[in-house]
Amino acid sequence: MGSVKRKSAEESSDCAPPQKVQKEDDSTQIINEELVGCVHDVSFPENYVPLAPSAQGDTKPPAKEFPFTLDSFQSEAIKCLDNGESVMVSAHTSAGKTVVASYAIAMSLRENQRVIYTSPIKALSNQKYRDFKEEFSDVGLMTGDVTIDPNASCLVMTTEILRSMQYKGSEIMREVAWIIFDEVHYMRDSERGVVWEESIVMAPKNSRFVFLSATVPNAKEFADWVAKVHKQPCHIVYTDYRPTPLQHYVFPAGGNGLYLVVDEKAKFHEDSFQKSLNALVPASDADKKRENRKSQKGLMVGKLGEESDIFKLVKMIIQRQYDPVILFSFSKKECEALAMQMSKMDLNSDDEKDNVEMIFTSAIDNLSDDDKKLPQASTH
Repeated sequence: MGSVKRKSAEESSDCAPPQKVQKEDDSTQIINEELVGCVHDVSFPENYVPLAPSAQGDTKPPAKEFPFTLDSFQSEAIKCLDNGESVMVSAHTSAGKTVVASYAIAMSLRENQRVIYTSPIKALSNQKYRDFKEEFSDVGLMTGDVTIDPNASCLVMTTEILRSMQYKGSEIMREVAWIIFDEVHYMRDSERGVVWEESIVMAPKNSRFVFLSATVPNAKEFADWVAKVHKQPCHIVYTDYRPTPLQHYVFPAGGNGLYLVVDEKAKFHEDSFQKSLNALVPASDADKKRENRKSQKGLMVGKLGEESDIFKLVKMIIQRQYDPVILFSFSKKECEALAMQMSKMDLNSDDEKDNVEMIFTSAIDNLSDDDKKLPQASTH
């Protein structure tokens, strides 16, 4: 398996034309001395001879212009697409991987080719459908629950739907030029990973791929596999740059306040961490017994009318204007109980309350007399 690598050079700016170097083991290495902030690696299938840049086709204008300056990993990935070769983009959440997907769609539509965009969950598919529909218009949605314009040039679907279409031998699959796999790191999931694996293996041999993923340790191994299965080059564009800085806070159970323990530069604040430990309220034996009973019932949110630590935490987040906030719980009962607690919070301004009431009243007025009597629609 041949390998190409473009090294990152932190001291340089803008990307320059790569230079080809012949290594002792007869594999080819291409070094880009002015690539910043990302690493570009390529996996070739066995006995593959890469084309020289001038032989890769006529230069065409960009399929899509962006109203902002692209990061180096975005521009590198787009170059791969312009050359008609598959690419895996590995970057942190919110780094801008969707830019590459958007360009692939624009390129496919320009060439009158069909493109499929897959995601692991229906909610994400619905969101991407709305985004792409607004931008490209010729977009359809297939999630199992909903099917909208299944003959569109760009189809957004869950990966399970894609695999089902492949099993059924759908005519659509014969027309697909590009397949975009969002969140492809789901392939590592022990239960659902086989869906991605089978979808990639059964993809049309003449199709090309865009793989979008969070940073993963085995990106090169994955690209080697794709290159071997589909007998085509697969590029890897990797960056560990995080455009959205992370800060880690501690909220002491039973205490008050938030304590910054790891700042956006990944610096650990020992003094703040010690303060958070000192703010912990020791639990009495009675409290421990009560918490054990709650834990056994799956309701670790406090008694009815009692504010839980989670409620206090969310309330503090709202007061400090750190919202929006997402609260995860793996217990359905706990989600329901927390939702009941959170409903006591007043999150709307007076104008927002008026708008909510107006929308609700208008919706109720549009119902038939019989529907207005339903318990779900009753305002009493």
